[in-house]
Amino acid sequence: MLRLKNAVIYDPTNNKDGVKEDIWIENGKIAAEPKPEVVKELKAADDLEEIDLNGKIVMAGGVDIHSHIAGPKVNSGRVLRPEDHRRDNVARKGKLRSGVGSTVPSSYVTGYRYSLMGYTTVMEAAGPPMKAKHIHEEFGDLPYIDKGFLVLSGNNYFVLKFISENNQQALKDYLAWLINVTGAFGLKVVNPGGVEAWKEGKRMRGIDEKGTHFDLSPKEILLALAKAADDLELPHPIHLHTNDLGSAGNYKTAINTMKLLEDYRLHITHVQFSSYGKNEDSKIKFAMATDEIAAEINRQSKLTVDIGQLVFGEATTMTADGILEYNLHKLSGNKWVNTDVEMETGSGIVPMNYKKKNLVNDIQWATGMELFLKIEDPWKVFLTTDHPNAGPFTAYPWIIKLLMDKNYRKDYISDLNDKFDEYTDLSSLDREYSLSEIAVISRSGPAKALGLKNKGHLGVGADADITIYNNIEDNDIAEVFAHPAYVFKSGKMIVKAGELLDNLEIGKTLVTKPEYDQNIIELIREDFQKYYSISIDNYPVTDHYYDKIEVIPCVTKE
Repeated sequence: MLRLKNAVIYDPTNNKDGVKEDIWIENGKIAAEPKPEVVKELKAADDLEEIDLNGKIVMAGGVDIHSHIAGPKVNSGRVLRPEDHRRDNVARKGKLRSGVGSTVPSSYVTGYRYSLMGYTTVMEAAGPPMKAKHIHEEFGDLPYIDKGFLVLSGNNYFVLKFISENNQQALKDYLAWLINVTGAFGLKVVNPGGVEAWKEGKRMRGIDEKGTHFDLSPKEILLALAKAADDLELPHPIHLHTNDLGSAGNYKTAINTMKLLEDYRLHITHVQFSSYGKNEDSKIKFAMATDEIAAEINRQSKLTVDIGQLVFGEATTMTADGILEYNLHKLSGNKWVNTDVEMETGSGIVPMNYKKKNLVNDIQWATGMELFLKIEDPWKVFLTTDHPNAGPFTAYPWIIKLLMDKNYRKDYISDLNDKFDEYTDLSSLDREYSLSEIAVISRSGPAKALGLKNKGHLGVGADADITIYNNIEDNDIAEVFAHPAYVFKSGKMIVKAGELLDNLEIGKTLVTKPEYDQNIIELIREDFQKYYSISIDNYPVTDHYYDKIEVIPCVTKE
């Protein structure tokens, strides 16, 4: 048994805001405090290890609800960016492998860098079903962290077919089958209908316009998918990349979508990219709409978002939203990858460099920051950079400092474009996040939104994923969150004094297994054999692709 003595605990799930007490760990879980006589026996048998934290900050391990860390899109991003590798090399050390990567690190380096920041669970946000085997193979090379992936479903042939036939039961069974055979955790929806239309050279705007082969609008697709996710009682609702993402004036589409799905659970991802206004009177025609977006999020009760905070410097945009990447390629002139994944989805990749003096980039950066500060309930908003789209996940400590220190934030603004204050409200916002609020947006909130009841908190029975930080009064905030004093994964120390220990282990893969009618396989078999390049019998991810898995129950109702 392990005892962490004199911990100052920030655990919002259990209403602990700077509470000083001990943490007990046994068999990889948080344990109840033993009785004094049991402690005495453990000490006598030399079965109790104790670490005195001397008042250090203790939180649950970080949980990243949205990142791109594995799969064909990420691997193509690595191939596309040799310059990304050249500027960031990682040498082999002990049992720790070498690697490369700045915005798109190699697999092992990704696991190392998340762990070094105290993150212990990460969700890969978009996986094509047909490429699921690749994702699981790469998961086997992601050390320490637990992970899962969201399977792309918003432009899938069978999804659109069943919706067009008004066959909600078949849709539900198909989605459950898809999650099972791909080893996915939940459903990702990207520009629903828009990617399918783009494959035919069409452009759909808003959520009412029809343009797919099946003559469906995004509105119809969204309603059917949201209902299916709720009926299946998936731990996490549909994880939505909204239509018109990245376009000036797109906030109207985002708000219409929020209102459309108000009766369902919903998570909107990288909402910063969905919160832009349009100013025809300005030279850049670009504006922010944070007041409108924040007001709608504040009003709703079943909606959560993550930000996708922009980070100045190099980034690699990658998304299933092929038309967005085509537009970025035409706008920037940068190299471009475009892919059509048969019956399922699209994809695109374009490198970007966000610049401090570029007014549009400044507005994007301010949009994310303002949403963090204007959304009133931290349980509704989570810390992400949509890694590596808006910037690398390694920027989280810097973003935390911006949120906790208004003076630093205002000083930083002075380095941006001279017209910054004409287009944004950020300089006038004085809100500062507390340590408890940081704990919410970086672990407790994402864990709750994902339905991970054993993650994101330090209650008895929780996974012993624990991050221990030095005191912020004596240290720079960004340095504190970049270099934890200790990190424990499943009760084992993996980081000490800001350095990875070489007790290398691969974490668990998180999956769900919703129930479905087996007849769905025969219902899709004919079209599958007719249109796919592979057999339906070779489609499922077989057991040998998994190392360690944990099945998260499909129960959302108390």
